[in-house]
Amino acid sequence: MQDGIKKVLTIIGSKLSTCVIKKVIENNLIVEVSEDAVNRINESRELLNKFIENNRVIYGVNTSCGGFVNWLIPDDYAQEFQENLIAAVATNVGSYLGDDDVRASILIRLNSLAKGASAISLENFNKLLEIYNAGIIPCIPAKGSLGASGDLGPLACIALVATGKWKAKYNGKIVSGGEALKLAGITPMKLGYKEGLSLINGTSVMAGVAALVVEKSIDLLKIYQGISCLTFEALKVKKKPFAPVVHYQKQHLGQRIVAENIWKLLEDSNMIVGEESVERELQQKKQLVPIEAKASIEDAYSIRCTPHILGPIIDNLKTIRSTITNEINSSSDNPLILVEENDVFHNGHFHGQYIAMAMDQLSISLTTLSNLSDRRIDRFMDKNHSNNLPGFLCKENPGLRLGLMGGQFMATSLTAENRSLCTPLSIQTLTSTGDFQDVVSMGLIAARRAQEIYNNTTYIVAFELMCACQAAEIRGDIESLSTATKCIYDYVRSLVPYLSIDQPLTDHLEVISNSLKTGEFVKQVKSVIDDISF
Repeated sequence: MQDGIKKVLTIIGSKLSTCVIKKVIENNLIVEVSEDAVNRINESRELLNKFIENNRVIYGVNTSCGGFVNWLIPDDYAQEFQENLIAAVATNVGSYLGDDDVRASILIRLNSLAKGASAISLENFNKLLEIYNAGIIPCIPAKGSLGASGDLGPLACIALVATGKWKAKYNGKIVSGGEALKLAGITPMKLGYKEGLSLINGTSVMAGVAALVVEKSIDLLKIYQGISCLTFEALKVKKKPFAPVVHYQKQHLGQRIVAENIWKLLEDSNMIVGEESVERELQQKKQLVPIEAKASIEDAYSIRCTPHILGPIIDNLKTIRSTITNEINSSSDNPLILVEENDVFHNGHFHGQYIAMAMDQLSISLTTLSNLSDRRIDRFMDKNHSNNLPGFLCKENPGLRLGLMGGQFMATSLTAENRSLCTPLSIQTLTSTGDFQDVVSMGLIAARRAQEIYNNTTYIVAFELMCACQAAEIRGDIESLSTATKCIYDYVRSLVPYLSIDQPLTDHLEVISNSLKTGEFVKQVKSVIDDISF
């Protein structure tokens, strides 16, 4: 990105990251294409034209597609066939994908086409680029993609709008594709050989959804380590199990990172408990016969094993992010016209198995975080496990009031829902298209499912955060919190109050969850997030 009157992202077909995609979408940056990429696009198109003149038989150029692969298409029908192709496969259903998901998908498709292996004409590439920069959002029904041959239906909705058909959102209103182009001053595409196929054959939509949800998940995991520390203080747990030195006795990098983060965030806390003081108290109570003590030398697994539970999530997220980054910088098209080889290559690069499996892993990771948060919430609710906090964090008029009991119903329900959603989608292949597409990825379903689990998880985490703030206030010494957790506490208290009367928690949960999902939480506690390693 460059500094100037407007910030601009220059795409080159490589080096696009999930983090950059998130920033481009959030800041509505203008996108341009590099001169080298323009040259590659032109050269690939010229080579395809040469192959057509030499009567090469090329899938999707002078043959039909899918179950009609064995049908040959005369040259005179090239435009009609490409238009029929995008019209026929654009058969998704359901509610529309979010605006950010659609914009990320177009950006990734542009980056893939910029590699110069898909043989789209520069004229039509530039029209897609204009559509993106104009803020036209094609309406993409979310359900119906097999994930191989890529996201045919969702990408076809983009291609239809580019040709002046279907529907799109422009300036906040849904209009026809033709009207959107007209309002933006863009003439519709006219499709030549392979161009319909080049626009729709690939993983760009599943990768777009995946890119945004993995970045949001990384932010959530960073925030959650800060929330964990606030929970530890409010529950009066022991700090020593998080000492980095002990975690270097295991070889898992993620575990070490989490332990170091927790140790650092609690460095100046006066509310966290020193294990030595508990040990001295227990030593004084020892007798000649077994005796039950009120204190214990160790905390429950949902506390003490936090590095061992969040550590694998860090390691998974790094791998998932790398997989998505590789995909968004790839030519996910078939066939490819490779100038350097002077040849056409039929292939399966449209297949979304990498994204599907990565998104299954993300779903498992987020659900693991949900499980952990749900167990900590239960410790806040149960007076027998909270180190002398009142039941359900109800200090005023307990029994007459129910305190935060209702919030646990919600958190436990969503945790169960997340678990039920974790059946792997990357193994759910079903044959279709006359047994031509006989192994498919279901990658977009997996990405959408991970997105749903992420949204659920923000509510669970939001409630743990409400509990931690309520409990810390009941303890009566907010100034004893660490600098980091006090920052988190102060921001939460700017959103929701201490609850001394019973009331619906829905609005409070929505405002915290929305702050997590939009990135506002990260901005408001930036000093804390900047200290959390990943």
